[in-house]
Amino acid sequence: MSEAKLSIRTDPNLKEQAQELFNQMGFDISTAVNIFLRQSVHDQALPFRPSVEDPDSIEARRQAEAGEGKRYVSVSDLMADLDA
Repeated sequence: MSEAKLSIRTDPNLKEQAQELFNQMGFDISTAVNIFLRQSVHDQALPFRPSVEDPDSIEARRQAEAGEGKRYVSVSDLMADLDA
């Protein structure tokens, strides 16, 4: 099978982070892009659902993933904080 070249532009920091991630998964960026393209063609759609997310939701998810933010011992403590 012959190959076609594909050239894309991206942020250098994003490229570095992606390379590290894909290396941990055992493949390179070229393989990752090919997986994305094949899945898109197979599904006849993007392999994920793009959406616009509220900045507060993004920050809340970041805090949750980082283990930051408030923690509650019980539901009643949570409810009391929500009522305040």
